[in-house]
Amino acid sequence: MLVVFEGIDGSGKTTISNRVADELRRAGRSVRHVREGGQFASRVTQSIRDVCRDARNLALAPRTELLLYLAREVQLLEEIVRPSLVEAEVVIADRFIYTAEVLAQHGRGLPAEVVGPIVAAARAGSDSEAPDIEPDLVVLIDVDPSVARGRRKIAKIVTADRRSPSRKGLAGSGLQIRLRDGYRTLAARDPRRWIVIDNSDEDLDAQVARITALIQSARANGVGPAIAETRAAQATASRRAPPPAVTTAREALAAFMAWVDHRARREPALAAYVLAGLCGPGVDERRRALVPSAPRILARGLRGLDDAASWQLRWQMRALAPREVAFSLDGAAALAGEAWALRRELSEAAPVEVALSLQRLDEEVAWQARERLWPLTPDGVMMSLARLDGTRAWQARERWLDLRGGSGGPILRTYEGARTACRALTGLDDARAWELRSLALDAAPVSCIGSLEGLTGDLAWTWRAHYLDRAPKAVLSTIAGLDDPRAWAMRQATAHGCREALDSMIGLDHPIAWEMRASCLDTWPSTAIKSLGPLIGDPRGCELLSRALARHPDNISLLKQAATVATGGPLLSNVLAA
Repeated sequence: MLVVFEGIDGSGKTTISNRVADELRRAGRSVRHVREGGQFASRVTQSIRDVCRDARNLALAPRTELLLYLAREVQLLEEIVRPSLVEAEVVIADRFIYTAEVLAQHGRGLPAEVVGPIVAAARAGSDSEAPDIEPDLVVLIDVDPSVARGRRKIAKIVTADRRSPSRKGLAGSGLQIRLRDGYRTLAARDPRRWIVIDNSDEDLDAQVARITALIQSARANGVGPAIAETRAAQATASRRAPPPAVTTAREALAAFMAWVDHRARREPALAAYVLAGLCGPGVDERRRALVPSAPRILARGLRGLDDAASWQLRWQMRALAPREVAFSLDGAAALAGEAWALRRELSEAAPVEVALSLQRLDEEVAWQARERLWPLTPDGVMMSLARLDGTRAWQARERWLDLRGGSGGPILRTYEGARTACRALTGLDDARAWELRSLALDAAPVSCIGSLEGLTGDLAWTWRAHYLDRAPKAVLSTIAGLDDPRAWAMRQATAHGCREALDSMIGLDHPIAWEMRASCLDTWPSTAIKSLGPLIGDPRGCELLSRALARHPDNISLLKQAATVATGGPLLSNVLAA
């Protein structure tokens, strides 16, 4: 029996499928999971995956990507799955050929008439005597993309993942929404084989038990009756009251807090994640309660906060999460006296993060800190030079380049070296900066694009236009706050597929901005509201918030934005009075 798990990144399919495999083994079944622990059993398949994931391969065309995705799945089928079906009672696959089809057609926009024949040829195989392999059961782990995004970010924090971003991630958040729609379309098309399991707000142990029972039932009674039984149980469980109406910021705050309390019992890291950037009555008590279970997520969420409760939490968690506490010393918190005291205390435990917290700081005390940190992390000191264009900053850059063999040496042809150099060049538009960017481009293209942040010269716009289709998320991050016709054109071209277009216009009071917020309100409700910034206090902002809440009362990201309003102070008092 071949059981395939599908779903968007962050859905939980890898974790759940591995847990299910373990449970089936404990029940006496012989099981082969072809992606045990998240690593493909085929080295060839894993290598192809790494090529597809590598953000340095920005030039990869959608059809090439489709062929590579199909190649990795066909290799896994022929090398691992087919022989495993002879040896094991249950073979479990984390992804199948469906992944390639959904990514190409729904994610990248290739026409069905192009994708269909290529997928069909891959499924047919090359050996006419060997039967085609089709899954007996497909379990679609379905999840709200915003929840999946939070889980992915939590995983990166917990594992201290500093790998380059994946190519899929560069497309922006809209890709995961399109992929989710694609998977659900396939499930609706083949209900006798596919079962949809909602994993947005379910207990992990319960999910594992439910799917294990489904597979056991399918083995004993057939896939059709097992799926029907599971759907009947789902229908009974889903009979719950609709979410209460939310029309004001205060009501949104209450609903948000209720969500956090519910999630904290089941998934404390996600509860801590959604509290990031918030402080004040109600929030502070919940943050303190989450310290024992999710200190690293909670500490990272303190970034830029300068209130008394946040400083208390930093001191409390400095030994539990030194890197994340150091990371949080940014924005309004960067120059506080307590920030300098924490930097001195954390320099040994988290030198890179302490150095990065000095970004854009040109004060003498910051330069003294850089000198102390240099022996511990020259790369961190180099990256702290973002946006600094004075003689002292360039001397520090030359010092780093000399240490690494000079700008003509191999350092700018490695990912880490090129990434470090580009971080240090962020916001610089002179000839020397462009020379170094050009040298680093092949090794770290995404970092090179990111270094264009705030630049308005013609060359920067040329680079942005060149990479907008391939890496819209990275490009849009560089135009944040820019009120320029070219910036508005890029935002309008990408807004409905990439929420980062709205992220780039926070606080901008421009007719196009208001038009985009209104037109994207149902696509990106929380981001449309977030893009208002201080304009949330404007009558138009109040009206937009009320409209968003009426349409999306259970969108947790939107409730958070409204909760931010409710904890935002006197500037927003007219919203609270609504």
